[in-house]
This record gives sequence, C-alpha cells and structure tokens, in this order.
Amino acid sequence: MEGAAFSLGMIETWGFPALVAAADAAAKAADVKIVTYQGADAGIVTVYVIGDVSSVQAAVDAGAQAASRVGRLLHVHVIARPDASVPRMIWQLVQGKEQKQEQLEAVTEGLEHKSVSELRKLARSLADFPLTGIEISTARKEELLLHLRELEAKRGDEKK
Repeated sequence: MEGAAFSLGMIETWGFPALVAAADAAAKAADVKIVTYQGADAGIVTVYVIGDVSSVQAAVDAGAQAASRVGRLLHVHVIARPDASVPRMIWQLVQGKEQKQEQLEAVTEGLEHKSVSELRKLARSLADFPLTGIEISTARKEELLLHLRELEAKRGDEKK
C-alpha cells in the first residue's frame, strides 16, 4: 500500500493539563496541525499531530518537554509516512467526536418544553452526566436544565 504524504506524531500523557501543554508547545514549535486528541481510562490522553517528518519530530519533542514540565509524559511516537489506513482511522476518530456533539445538540434542543421525568430519563442516558442516579431522581427541572446545558457547552468547547 502507498503511504501518506505526511507524518503522524503522538504524545501520550497522564492528565489533561499535560496534554494541553504538549499540544500548545507542539503547535508553536513547528508547522504542524493538531488533529485531535483521545482519552482513555485512568486519565491517559493522547494528542495527534500531522505535518512533514522533520516538523512533526520537532513538534513532538517540544510537546514532550512541555508535558514533562506540567505533568506526566507517558510516551511519544512519530510515524513517517503512515500507511493509508492510519489516516482513515484518525479521521474516523475525529468524525466520531463531531457526531457525538451533534447528537447531544439534537437531544438537548427544546429542553424547556420537556417534563422533569423526560429530563431525568435524558440525564440517565448520558454517560458523562455529572449527577449520580439518586441525585438525578431528586433534582428539580432547573437543576437538570443547568447541567444539561453545561454539558452541551463543554462538548461544544471540546469540538473547537
């Protein structure tokens, strides 16, 4: 298979502040593009960087140093000219995040007109809703609306 015309760099950290510092340093260090990030369990997050080989290597090195200063750097890796299936996989990751945001926006549209029981059902269906099941059961409509809108705004910020 023919390889891609760019390189892929990955910086894996423990904790989001280290990831943000790594992404910022990488973007400032060379002519690269931060494509997306991905979270895993236990606070492990990875940022994906693309560009030409030397730019990606410089960006990953700068990002690794910044992540080490701010938090905990776990791993870094650069793939020069990845196989064509790798960019497709990254693209699917990006598209999945955009689809989740669109789904949340569609679900939260017209919340004011929903009953408290409908809002509670919606809150229980969202894995990252900030209240526990018991708290959802006793929450008033205003509180549920507040948390749902905050969650929508948070996901909107992540999309940018």
